[in-house]
Amino acid sequence: MAKKLELKFENQDGKFVTYTLDNPVEPVDAVAVQAAMDEIITQNAFTSSGGNLVAKKSARIVERNVLDIAIV
Repeated sequence: MAKKLELKFENQDGKFVTYTLDNPVEPVDAVAVQAAMDEIITQNAFTSSGGNLVAKKSARIVERNVLDIAIV
């Protein structure tokens, strides 16, 4: 099972941008995640094709299970 932390932001064009981090520390500290997202916006750490990030949208942990199917 692979877990990822998805951070979703809104950019200047009003579109949503998602950044994904592998293997987040658990349990997730919601206050720390919000502070990190605020700092990303404040420092203009990332940009997108729609311009700078201007607002936080959401954050979530995504867990993915993969089951390979044998093909003969």
